[in-house]
Amino acid sequence: MTDTGPGPQAQGRAFIDLHCHTSASFDSLARPEAVVRAAARRGLTHLAITDHDRIDGALRARDAAPPEITVIVGEEVKTADGDLVAVFLREQIPPRMPAKETIAAIREQGGLVGVPHPFDRFRGWGRRTGADLTEIVGLVDWIESHNARVVWLPGTPDANDLAAEFALRHGIPGIAASDSHTVMEVGVSYNVMSVDPGTPEGLLAGLRTVDLRPGRATFYVRAWTPLAKMIQSMRGNGRRRPDSSTGDQA
Repeated sequence: MTDTGPGPQAQGRAFIDLHCHTSASFDSLARPEAVVRAAARRGLTHLAITDHDRIDGALRARDAAPPEITVIVGEEVKTADGDLVAVFLREQIPPRMPAKETIAAIREQGGLVGVPHPFDRFRGWGRRTGADLTEIVGLVDWIESHNARVVWLPGTPDANDLAAEFALRHGIPGIAASDSHTVMEVGVSYNVMSVDPGTPEGLLAGLRTVDLRPGRATFYVRAWTPLAKMIQSMRGNGRRRPDSSTGDQA
């Protein structure tokens, strides 16, 4: 398979994917070590590992990363209202708290927060809870204007278009994300920044002039997710949610 991603790095620019999963997630089999190697090979300079409700995979990825790539420790947090992506974490954020409490906990660690796939028909914000995304627009740092795993069905609105329109209407930076759950997807969508986004301050600055490079995961690649869920469930990973921020249960 031909590698995705930006290819050879351009001097003075950063290439960042802000939403990526490893085998620490209940729905991925991608080893953290393989994920960071693929990201570096495809020309990414920064990669946020955002496993579901845990950060141990991100810590493994950070320790295994080659010198040419910066791994940002993050987490995709299932709140009582919808999913959030947190980055620059030191400790795991507990799931199932109200969104505003979750954001406050992320801020206590000096972290930044975004909203993933907000209008996805299967995973969108408030789909199960009825929560209103406008209630937190002033509290988040970005919206995923383009998520590579969003499924578009003929005759229905494109959830990515809705997200981009929402971000623009509310004056929130929009970003592109791979939401990769397999090694093949790493870097299929990414962002170009003219500053180093390896710190919270740097990422905030980069979001002001971010250049989105959207792409889509193929149906074949997305079809691996149900298989990964089944295998992880058989291993026990589909049921476990570690209390420790460092325990490696992948």
